[in-house]
Amino acid sequence: MLITSNLQPIGIFDSGLGGLSVVNAMTALLPGEDIVYFGDTGRVPYGTRSRQTIEQYTAQDIAFLQSKNVKLIIAACGTVSSVAFHVGEACGLPFIGVVKPTAQEAILATKNKKIGVIGTAATIASESYTKEIAVLDPSVTVYGQPCQLFVQMVEEGFIDADDPIALAVSKRYLQPLIDQEVDTLILGCTHFPLLTDVIRKVMGDGVTLIDSGRAAAKAAAKLLGDQNLLSDKSTGTQTYFVSDRTEAFSDVAGRFLGREIPTVTRVVLE
Repeated sequence: MLITSNLQPIGIFDSGLGGLSVVNAMTALLPGEDIVYFGDTGRVPYGTRSRQTIEQYTAQDIAFLQSKNVKLIIAACGTVSSVAFHVGEACGLPFIGVVKPTAQEAILATKNKKIGVIGTAATIASESYTKEIAVLDPSVTVYGQPCQLFVQMVEEGFIDADDPIALAVSKRYLQPLIDQEVDTLILGCTHFPLLTDVIRKVMGDGVTLIDSGRAAAKAAAKLLGDQNLLSDKSTGTQTYFVSDRTEAFSDVAGRFLGREIPTVTRVVLE
């Protein structure tokens, strides 16, 4: 797949709508970029799947974005970045995941060298963040906590800080990390920034939250700049595709992004 113009769009994919946190960050950092977003809402969540299945889904997601002539692909999915990053590396286009840039930000943020990581079951089991942080700073201790229900909560719209369901589930998941006195918490799934208010309420203001979506967007902006691939337009467009019902996606996505979502198109992946 050739890159022939800096005006080609950026491709972003996720298992659902969590990757919209990357869209938000990208439009803030690089408002002139066109973005094609694919949310695999028909097969969410990825975090409970086998490695083989995650690799298969990743390859299909990437192939779809390549069909849209993108110049860069961002895996806005902690599970894919942890388990199937090699699939993206082999796609022939610049490819960015969330693990490395997020780990770098967390190391810079921590004061007591205790970092918590929350993610899907597959992300935590892979120990991708633990391994990456160990390479960057062996003196840091990492505590992983799978929070699988967070994905479903976001997809269902249970994201308000005063929602009793969101609070109860968050307290149950996060208490072990509070007990370990982590001062930095990696939101290791791009769904999780949509729960920022709830998580901050439970963890307290003394804990720094690291948004994996924002970290990936910063890395993408740097890569595009380094390779002279930045768009010279003043305003870009966003195009949205999903693999399941478009109405549910538009409703929750619109609330998260704070603006009405234009046409969302349903596609069937082969």
